[in-house]
Amino acid sequence: MSVRSDRSMAKRDMAKIVVFLRRLYANDGFQFGLLIFDVLTVLSFLVLTFTPHTLWVDIFDAVLGALLLAEVMMRGLVSYNRPKFWRQPSTILDLVIVCSLLWPGFTGSFAFLRVLRVVRLVRAVPFLRDLPKRHLWLIEKGELLRSAVNLLIFVFVASALVYEAQADQNPAINTFSDALYFTVTTLTTTGFGDVTLVGESGRLISVVIMIVGISLFVKLAQSIVRPSKVYYPCDQCGLSHHDPDAVHCKHCGNQLAIPTEGL
Repeated sequence: MSVRSDRSMAKRDMAKIVVFLRRLYANDGFQFGLLIFDVLTVLSFLVLTFTPHTLWVDIFDAVLGALLLAEVMMRGLVSYNRPKFWRQPSTILDLVIVCSLLWPGFTGSFAFLRVLRVVRLVRAVPFLRDLPKRHLWLIEKGELLRSAVNLLIFVFVASALVYEAQADQNPAINTFSDALYFTVTTLTTTGFGDVTLVGESGRLISVVIMIVGISLFVKLAQSIVRPSKVYYPCDQCGLSHHDPDAVHCKHCGNQLAIPTEGL
C-alpha cells in the first residue's frame, strides 16, 4: 500500500513540475532568455575560433553541454506529445550538439560541432514571428525584424560553413572573421576578390550565398523602404494588416475604422 502511495505522490509531484514548466515556457521573458542563451552559445563559437584547444575549452564545452541537455529535457517534459517531440529534427539536432559537447569523439570532428552551434539560432525565428501577435508595439516593425533576423542567421550559418569547409585548405581563410568577410562581400555583390573559395565545394557554397543571401538582403531592403502595414483585424474576413490610410478592407471590402493620429 505504501508503494502505491509513494508512486501516487511521485506522479502528483511530477504533474506539478510539468505545469510549472509549461507556464514558464509560455512566458515571453523566459523565451527571450532562451534566445539570449542561444546567442551566447553562438558567440562562444566565435571566441573559440580564435582560442587554442585547451583543457579549459573542454571544461567549457562540458558545462555548456550539461546546460543544453537540461533545457532539452525540460522541453521534453512540457511537450504534449512526447514521442513526437523526441522524433523531431530540431530535438535530434540538439541531442547531437549535446553529445558532441559532452563526448567530442561522437561527431568525429570538432568542426561539425561549430556549425551546429550556429544552427541553434534558427530557434529564434518562431519566437520572433509570434512575438508581434502578443505585443502590439512590435506590429509595425515585425516584418523588418523578421527580415533582419533571417538575414543575420543566414550570414552566420553561411560563414560557419565557409570557415569549416575552407579553413584547412584555403590560406586566405584562417579565422571566422575571414569567412564572415567573404560572406558579406559576396551577398552584397561587392566582391573585392581578395578572398575566394577554392575547390568544387567552395564554388557551390559561393553560389548558394549569392542566390539565397542576395534574396534575403533584397527582402530586408524592401521592408525598410516599403511603408509599414497597420495591425487592425477586419470584422468580416479577419485580414489583420492594412495600409495606414485604408478605409476599406482590400480582401472583402468591409469598412474599416483604423485609429490614426491624423499625421
